Amino acid sequence: MGSTTDKIKGTTNEAIGKAKQGIGEATGSDRLKGEGVVQEVKGKGQQAMGDAKDAAKEAIDRAANAAKRATE
Repeated sequence: MGSTTDKIKGTTNEAIGKAKQGIGEATGSDRLKGEGVVQEVKGKGQQAMGDAKDAAKEAIDRAANAAKRATE
């Protein structure tokens, strides 16, 4: 998966998780609240993975540009 895909899925899972928590709170469902917490954490992890992929790509690009400049 690309970094953008990870971030989109992460944002979606966070939103759904928060909604589940809210519905669970409103209905008194501990199970739904728990599912919401898990899904929100999963979303945060996906977003972090997307951020890490972006950072790695940027570092590789900087290194490649530096190497190119050094050989010119």
